Order: sequence, then structure tokens, then C-alpha cells
Amino acid sequence: MSDRTPAGQFLDAAIGLLHRIRDEEADSVAAAGALLADTVADGGRLFAFGAGHSSLAAQDIVYRAGGLALMNLLAVPGVVGVDVMPATLGSALERVDGLASAVLDSSPARAGDALVIVSLSGRNALPVEMAMNARALGLKVIGVTSVAYATETTSRHVSGTYLKDHCDLVLDSKIAVGDAELTLDHLPAPFAPASTVVTTALLQAVMATAAATLADRGIEPPLLRSGNVDGGHDWNGRILEQYGDRIFYRH
Repeated sequence: MSDRTPAGQFLDAAIGLLHRIRDEEADSVAAAGALLADTVADGGRLFAFGAGHSSLAAQDIVYRAGGLALMNLLAVPGVVGVDVMPATLGSALERVDGLASAVLDSSPARAGDALVIVSLSGRNALPVEMAMNARALGLKVIGVTSVAYATETTSRHVSGTYLKDHCDLVLDSKIAVGDAELTLDHLPAPFAPASTVVTTALLQAVMATAAATLADRGIEPPLLRSGNVDGGHDWNGRILEQYGDRIFYRH
């Protein structure tokens, strides 16, 4: 029997979206996982970036038990999460021209590295310029976005383009414009966003693919283990030392 409570409806909507990305994005997930595996095998470094709530999915794959130790967060002051005060400042910074270039120029990212850029709308200046400038520097770019925004909204970048237009690979989260899954007749606005659940799952699917791809090639993927299991700290210490020149969240 279907659960028609708001909680049940939201979970059903999220599950439906997860089924869609599993079925419709399978080829893109496989390609993205292979791209990350290629980067690791070739001695490159991995970076992830997102602004505002999109940063949550990027942070989820950095320094994560069960994840690749080589994934680093490319942080932009004031837009990583919603901890900046006032929170609205983070949204304003996403629209500032030139910020992405300044961040990349001062980061360790270089040609041969890979950058995952998460932006639900993909319409703001920051993610668009981040992708453009990263590719100009010789990085491979994986964009994680809702492609629907490119047809139902206007770009906020001077070029009129979106994140999806400047990526080597695009993963479509399938999130509807507005990011709210539920409506009620007596409420004037839709509610219950699912983008974090879906985007996080999409990226973890990519990371799982990358790890398995490396293993299939006979390369031990540099995985972190939980510090809450016996031997976890010793394991992680070995990994962090072995790959220290490609890990930047310890500095």
C-alpha cells in the first residue's frame, strides 16, 4: 500500500529520481568513473567544487571513509555550504565575475587533474567560469547539474551559457527546476527538496565506479577506511603518507 503522508510522498519521489539516474545516467556514470580512474592512474589529482547546498555533495566525497583519498575540496571562501553570515552572501558571491579565476590561480590544480563541479542550476557565473577556466588550464571537468535549468531559466553568465556547456562529461541529476518535490493545495509554494539526496548518490556511484575500475586494472585504489573500526587509523595513515603529494586537505 502506498504511503500518502508527506514523508512517504517525498521518499517515493526521491526513490523515483534515484531509479531514473540509475537507468538514464548509467553510461555517463561509467564514463565519469573511468575518467577519474584514468586521472589517478596517470598521477593526476582529483578536486570537487560546489557552491551553497551544492557544496554538500562535493564535500561528501572528500576525506570520506570508503572513498578515494585523492579527492580534494576546491574551496571558495564564502560559498562552501551555508556557514557564511549572512547566508545570502553566499548566493551573491556565486554571481560574481572573476572569482573562479582567482580561486583556480591560487589553487594547486594543474593540467592533468580532474575537477568535479556540482551546481544544481548551472546558471551562475561561478560554476560556469570555474568550468571554463579549469578546462583552459588543462583539467578534465565533470559537471553535475540539472540539465532542465538550461531550457527553463536564463543564464546569469555574460556568455549566456551554463555549466553543462563547458564540461568533458555531464551528469544530469534530473531535478525539476525549483528543487521542490511536493505541493499542497493550501500552500502557495512547493516544498521538500531532493537535490542533495540525489546528487550525493550520483557522485557516490561515480566514486564506486572509479574505485572498481582501478581495481579491475590491477591498481589498488587509494581508499580511506573508517577511523571507528579497529586498524582504521593505521590504514589511513599509510594511505595519506603514500599519496601525500596528491592530498591537500592536510596542509
